[in-house]
Amino acid sequence: MYDFANSAFATTISSVVFNVYFTKVIVGDGGAVIFGHNIPASSLWGYTVSLSILLVVFTAPILGAIADFSGTKKRFLFLYCYLACLFTGLLFFAEEGDYIFAMIFYMLANYCFAGSLGFYNAFLPEISTKENIGRISGFGWAIGFIGGGILLAINLVMIQHPQLFGIPDEDNLPVRFVILSVAIWWAVFSVFTFIWVREKTKGNPLPMGENYINIGFKRLVLTFKKIRQHKELFKFLVSFLIYNEGIETVIVMAAIFGSEILGMSQSEILTVFLLGQIVAFCGSLLLGYLADKYSSKSTIIISLIIWCALVIWAYFMKTRFEFWTIGVFIAFILGGSQAVSRSLFGLFTPRENTAEFFGFYALGGKFSSAIGPFTFALIRHAFDSIRIAIIALIVFFSLGLLFILFVNERRGIEESSKPIV
Repeated sequence: MYDFANSAFATTISSVVFNVYFTKVIVGDGGAVIFGHNIPASSLWGYTVSLSILLVVFTAPILGAIADFSGTKKRFLFLYCYLACLFTGLLFFAEEGDYIFAMIFYMLANYCFAGSLGFYNAFLPEISTKENIGRISGFGWAIGFIGGGILLAINLVMIQHPQLFGIPDEDNLPVRFVILSVAIWWAVFSVFTFIWVREKTKGNPLPMGENYINIGFKRLVLTFKKIRQHKELFKFLVSFLIYNEGIETVIVMAAIFGSEILGMSQSEILTVFLLGQIVAFCGSLLLGYLADKYSSKSTIIISLIIWCALVIWAYFMKTRFEFWTIGVFIAFILGGSQAVSRSLFGLFTPRENTAEFFGFYALGGKFSSAIGPFTFALIRHAFDSIRIAIIALIVFFSLGLLFILFVNERRGIEESSKPIV
C-alpha cells in the first residue's frame, strides 16, 4: 500500500502539476535571478531536484546504520513518510515569485520521499522469494500507478471544475489545492502499510567505540567491497546507475517539455499523464511477467532500446499528438523498467545481505537521479534549448544498454548463493 500512497507525490508533485506550476507561475518565463545569474525556470527546477537528492545521498549511510543497528526500518519509514507529507502540504502556500520558499520545501519533501524509499525497498526480499520477486516488484509498481492515477483523475477534475470542490477559481487556488491533496492522500493511505507490514530482522548492538556516522560510512565502503565480489551484480549495478539517470530525468522533465515546447496547458498535460498511469499499470505487470517467464536482462534490454528511440523522437516532436503518443510509450516501459531492475538486483543479492545491498542500490539510484536532472538543467542553461537537453539523454540509455550486455543473468543468480569472504 505504500506504493499506492507515495506515488501521488512522484506523479502529481514531481512529474505533472507542481513542476509545471513551479516553472510557469512561481518562477515564470523570465527565469529567476540567483547569485546575480539569470537561470531559466526549467533549469532551476532541475537544479532543485538534484540538490534534494544529493541530501539523501550524503545522509543515507548514516540513517541506514541507525535503522539497521536499532532494528527500526519501519520507524524510519514512518518518520520520513510523514515529514514528507508535512513539507508537501506547505507547498500550498507557494505563489508567484516565491521560488526560494518553493525550492526549500520541495527539496525537503523530495528528500524525505526519496529517503523513505530506501527503507521501503529493503522490505522486498523479506516478503518475496526468488521465484516471485519479479511479479511482486512489478505488482508494487502497478499498484503505485493505480494510486497515482486515481488521485490524478481527481486532480484533473479539481483543476477543470474547481467549483465542484468549493474552490474559488482565482490566485491559482485549484492547482494549490491539488498540491495539498497529495499530502492528505499520502498521509491517509500510508497508514495501512504501518498496520500490516512486520519487520522481520532484528537490530544489532552498536560495536564498541563506534558511532552511527562513522559506522555508516564504514559500512558503505564495506558493502561496496562485498558487491564487487559478485561480479554480475556489480556489472548490473553500473548499468542501472547509468540508464536510471535518463529515466529519472524524463520523470521530472517530461511535463515541462510539453509546456515549454508545445505550449500545452496544465489540464492537457494532466490528461496525458492520467492516460499514462493506466498504460503504466499494464506495462509494470506485463514486463514483470515477462521477466519471470523469460529473462529480466532481456526485458531491460528491450526497454532501453525503446527508450533510445523515444528520446530521438522527442527531439523532433512538433505536435500535441506526438506528445500523447510518446507519452503512452514512455508510460508503458517506465514502471516496468524500474520494477524489473529492482527484481533483477534482488535475484543477484545474497539473502543474508539484502538490507545493506538494497540500501546501496537505493543510494546509487538516488545519486543517479540527481546527476540526470542536473545534467539536463546544465545543458538547458548552457545551450538555451530544451530540445538539446532532451536528446542528450540518449547517452545515458545507450551506455546503460552497452553495459548490461555484459551481464550474465544465470551466473549472477548462482553467485547470490555463494558466501562472501
